[in-house]
Amino acid sequence: MVIPHLPAIGAVVLPNVGGWVSSYYNRESIKTWYETLKRPEWRPPNKAFGPVWTSLYCGMGYASYLVWKHGDGFNGIAKGPLILYSTQLALNWAWSPIFFGAHELKWSLVEIAVLDVNVALCAFAFYNVHKPAGLLMLPYLAWLGLATALNYVIYRDNKALPKDK
Repeated sequence: MVIPHLPAIGAVVLPNVGGWVSSYYNRESIKTWYETLKRPEWRPPNKAFGPVWTSLYCGMGYASYLVWKHGDGFNGIAKGPLILYSTQLALNWAWSPIFFGAHELKWSLVEIAVLDVNVALCAFAFYNVHKPAGLLMLPYLAWLGLATALNYVIYRDNKALPKDK
């Protein structure tokens, strides 16, 4: 028996997997390292990140499904946008280990800047295949802007600190 919506469900769950894995491994670092950093007053509360990222992962996952469905999968016009999507997903998942795991504020800033460009290109490519899919990427792009600004300010205000503080 084939479940008709299985590709959509898989596309929505896939991005969350990396988020769940990284949150499991980064939980201790948040308590022991992140809380010791100088952080801007305008930062969102820590408890907001989980629900926001879950929502964004679901949106980007569904957008990827729409592109796959309306762009003839990996054999049609969706191939390039889905490659961009895969790249941005890998970059997204890599940020937490760089920031929280390795405590590399500068390299996490470089990495998130590359991620920003990749997501902008991905959103544009998705829009060209299926307009609603491209629009579904905009909240993610907006949140990345906030995350990039937060990463920058944390780097700027803590770059004199030893990496393993």
